[in-house]
Amino acid sequence: QVQLVESGGGLVQAGDSLRLSCAASGRTFSSYSMGWFRQAPGKEREFVVGISARGSIAYADYADSVKGRFTISRDNAKNTVYLQMNSLKFEDTAVYYCAAVYGGGPYRHGYEYNSWGQGTQVTVSS
Repeated sequence: QVQLVESGGGLVQAGDSLRLSCAASGRTFSSYSMGWFRQAPGKEREFVVGISARGSIAYADYADSVKGRFTISRDNAKNTVYLQMNSLKFEDTAVYYCAAVYGGGPYRHGYEYNSWGQGTQVTVSS
């Protein structure tokens, strides 16, 4: 398992952009499949995007609700995965979590990951 720390959340207006970061510990970051999930108040955690271990971002798997607005990327030299969020909507308001699992991917389900960050709050005002 790896230790994950998210950052970059905040309060923005609808239509704005925000970039989240997830820094991972360990020396084999490039071998981990990574994912972003989110959980809004009173709702279940939902999948946002996943990228496979050593996979190209061109083959990342996005939830329909964010496709075309959100982009995942990873910098293996910095052990960091990013989530660029553009054209933010009120309904994107949630706590965003980074997740990781060794190998494989991309995965859509939370149970497929075994490492989670503490989450970062994203609030979009309408």
